[in-house]
Amino acid sequence: MSNVLLSFIGRTPKTQGGYRTTRYDFGDGTTELPTAFFGWSLQCCRQPDRMVIFGTAGSMWDYLCSGDHAVELPNDAMLELMTAVEDKAVTPAHLAPLAPRLSTQLGCDVQFEIIPYARDTAEQVELLRIMAAHVNAGDTVDMDVTHGFRHLPMLAIVAALYLRSVRRAQISGIWYGAYDPDTQQASVHELSGLLRIADWLQALNTYDKDGDYGVFAELLVPAGGLLAEAAFFERTSNPVKAREKLTAWANRADRLPADDPAAELFGDTLYERIRWYRGNTRTEWERSLAQLYLQRRDYVRAAIYGLESRISAQVVAPIHFS
Repeated sequence: MSNVLLSFIGRTPKTQGGYRTTRYDFGDGTTELPTAFFGWSLQCCRQPDRMVIFGTAGSMWDYLCSGDHAVELPNDAMLELMTAVEDKAVTPAHLAPLAPRLSTQLGCDVQFEIIPYARDTAEQVELLRIMAAHVNAGDTVDMDVTHGFRHLPMLAIVAALYLRSVRRAQISGIWYGAYDPDTQQASVHELSGLLRIADWLQALNTYDKDGDYGVFAELLVPAGGLLAEAAFFERTSNPVKAREKLTAWANRADRLPADDPAAELFGDTLYERIRWYRGNTRTEWERSLAQLYLQRRDYVRAAIYGLESRISAQVVAPIHFS
């Protein structure tokens, strides 16, 4: 397992002279040296074991030989690379001499990868496959989406979800350096919090499928453990204990983590999903649960709770009391 930085290099018109040199502000009080390519600032900040730079056949790969951390190539190799960039025909062979030189300069393993333009679904899927090939199981991944395609941030979110599922990777950060022409500096934004929203959506879908609100436990630490306990009791036909745990969770001040905006976003939706416990009698609880499990086509639990609700209704019927 290693720390991997995935970065992208794009293309700017020749008249613009490449990326603007700016000072990237990570908001932690550190002073970064001015750079044009944000990937270098992020590499210095995150200190990865491996850095993979992705770009198309037309990306300005020749910038690596002239900009920040410029790498010298033999004249003929440099001329071939510049011509290939101009013709949008860069191949791995053009980049091969750069990798070992840049690895030595940065102190980490540097690799390059030619990628498609991600213009349609097939090319977008191919990009995900290429990215996944550079991530091993359990790796910690940082992604830089500052340069490259305009739609790259959207692809990055999908890529992060894909890498978490397929490679069991930990996404340490999704980084974007936003240049401000007024200050001529760039604020660095960390976007991986959006993955939290995806976690909530997945949890809600799982709950709607099988009714196990224990899936929310990890999203609602520390109070979420009560939901896991409630789910166990509900799914083992003990609505009294399940309601007890749900009530205890709902009455806690920290039932939703204060530092998690996504929890606030989905809080009302979660309350709606577990509203059965607000019923006044055991009969109502069991009838509501029977209906919920019937909607999920969990016919065994629907039948159990349906029968239990009828029994409870008869037990507490006035005819049994004088």
